[in-house]
Amino acid sequence: MRPVRSERHGIGYGCRGPIVAAMLAMLAVGFAGACLPAAARGQAAKAAQAAPDAAIRPWVRYPPVPARLSPQAELGRRLFFDTALSASGQMSCASCHDPARAYGPPDGRAVQPGGKDRLQSGMRAVPSLRYLDDTPLFSLHAFIPGSEDAEYEGPSGGFDQDGAAASRQQQAAGPLLDPSEMANASPAAVVAAVREGAYAQQFAQVFGADVFRHPRQAFDDVGAALRAFQAEDPSFHPYTSKFDAVMSGHARFTPQELRGYALFNDPSKGNCAACHIDVPGPGGRPAAFTDYAYEALGVPRNPQIPANRNPHYYDMGLCGPKRRDLAKQTQYCGMFKTPTLRNVAMRHVFFHNGYFHTLDAMMHFYVERDTDPRKWYPVVRGKVQKFDDLPPRYRANVDRSDAPMNRKPGDKPALDAREIADMIAFLKTLDDGYSDQAGGARSPGQHHRGSD
Repeated sequence: MRPVRSERHGIGYGCRGPIVAAMLAMLAVGFAGACLPAAARGQAAKAAQAAPDAAIRPWVRYPPVPARLSPQAELGRRLFFDTALSASGQMSCASCHDPARAYGPPDGRAVQPGGKDRLQSGMRAVPSLRYLDDTPLFSLHAFIPGSEDAEYEGPSGGFDQDGAAASRQQQAAGPLLDPSEMANASPAAVVAAVREGAYAQQFAQVFGADVFRHPRQAFDDVGAALRAFQAEDPSFHPYTSKFDAVMSGHARFTPQELRGYALFNDPSKGNCAACHIDVPGPGGRPAAFTDYAYEALGVPRNPQIPANRNPHYYDMGLCGPKRRDLAKQTQYCGMFKTPTLRNVAMRHVFFHNGYFHTLDAMMHFYVERDTDPRKWYPVVRGKVQKFDDLPPRYRANVDRSDAPMNRKPGDKPALDAREIADMIAFLKTLDDGYSDQAGGARSPGQHHRGSD
């Protein structure tokens, strides 16, 4: 089980203090302003509006946009959209990772179709490929530096939802061989498709004239080109959300968004910022909205996943079955990597198994999982089968100590319906497309889907 982190990541920790305090000062004016004379209200509002700029601007450093992609990245772009790289000839990387949906799933299906005939189904909901640039290497025993001492974090980092891919290059190449995805029979089959494709000469120019004589290395080069495309192309890290505009001083949250922002950071309410870090990182790196760590949340079993028709099959994240090297480390069974919340409102499937299809349902699960478990889990012979997507012997791994999942049946949920609506309004500010450039002002004619 991971440690309780609300104090470590709470208001006042590191650079969170000045930023969150400044933003919440705006909210305080909204609550208290009605009790002030008109002149005092105006002065307070001006002070609150000025506070975020002074606190935030020195912290945020958005990545520069390259004038053009490198030859390797340009090659990777062609590979990413090429359906010939699948055994069916109908599926590209973009088939599951839709650029129009932040490189996440194209629709609301819990898992996407794939395989040689596209009649197979994946095992997990498709994650977004955006904002993976700063993902750390996988470690079972990560530590977070503190003001006095390092604090144990547990498993952290790596690519894919179980951290099994050691690099973005491995993550990019993995689906090419997965039998439920692009389903190529071997690395050599992928290389043959490239060699026979329209950009074979471009591939040889980038990686060497004799590249196709060495299929194993050429397959690694396919992954390298895909990695370069995702690392260089700004569409994989645009930072064009309203949140980024606010952080850069080019926009203001509405009152509802501000209330949601406060709840997001409140350790006794949403407590989201404990895992979804919402302040700049080292060197002014924009907020990642993930700590890259792992958590077992006890999401209900999803009958829409064909693999789940087998009552003995369980997707246990870190300890298998897709990842095999940690199979005996059963204390990690049920843990999946915390995803970024950037562009979360664009999604129609949530959690690793795609059980939920709306932000509202997902939020209600968070706050009612323990207060009303009958709402979420099956009842057998009068007993609630809580955490039914894990074998009974591993259900103790599920987090029950961090708010809002630290309640008991019959307790009042940490958030009510209005507070959930406020939280969703804030989460919508994390969707890209508000501006044309990183941290910029709203684009002319752009309609923000939030509450303003």
